[in-house]
Amino acid sequence: MRHGKKINHLGRKTAHRKALLRNLAIALITHKRINTTVAKAKALRRFVEPLVTKSKSNTTHSRRVVFSYLQDKEAIKELFSTVAEKVGDRPGGYVRVIRTGWRKGDGAEMAMIELVDFNEIYSGKSADGNDGGGKRKRRRRRGGKGAAAATTAAAPVSNEEEE
Repeated sequence: MRHGKKINHLGRKTAHRKALLRNLAIALITHKRINTTVAKAKALRRFVEPLVTKSKSNTTHSRRVVFSYLQDKEAIKELFSTVAEKVGDRPGGYVRVIRTGWRKGDGAEMAMIELVDFNEIYSGKSADGNDGGGKRKRRRRRGGKGAAAATTAAAPVSNEEEE
């Protein structure tokens, strides 16, 4: 029984699982978006989020801690430079998992995992950080209470105007 077990073992031994998550994390940091299975994407999210949080403080200690997880100098440079400056003010939730359907070969459920601040289309921001103007007005299908009150107030004619 697996009562109280927090991590998904992904059908692998410990060393194989660590190597898998390390390779996926390096690919995610360098490419900003990768396609994998949903189970691996969820496990990767739990692996990467603390590393991105560590990258927000660019100290020697945090670099060494992150390097102990990733073991890749180029990924560390990318994480501490471009990724850290984009997510500097974000309090958490650096990674988004979007389900994309099922794989044709074995029917495994696939997902796209990406760093949130690097997708300009989905977040509504352009490459320069501008969100494309001011705030848009919200629309409702029905008029709501405001439109109903305005039509009822305009409908009755006061008696003073008739006289």
